[in-house]
Amino acid sequence: MAYKISDDCISCGACAAECPVSAISEGDGKYVIDADTCIECGACAGVCPVSAPSAE
Repeated sequence: MAYKISDDCISCGACAAECPVSAISEGDGKYVIDADTCIECGACAGVCPVSAPSAE
């Protein structure tokens, strides 16, 4: 299942910079992950300072 970013997101952009398939973009107040593009690698979760991305 694709990763999702929770409301804990602080919009720092660390996850977007780390995503190897560019599945993450800036949304309305937080970053969002395109589920169709996400390859479930977990790179975003590894760099997030507030643990906002998680597998759902």
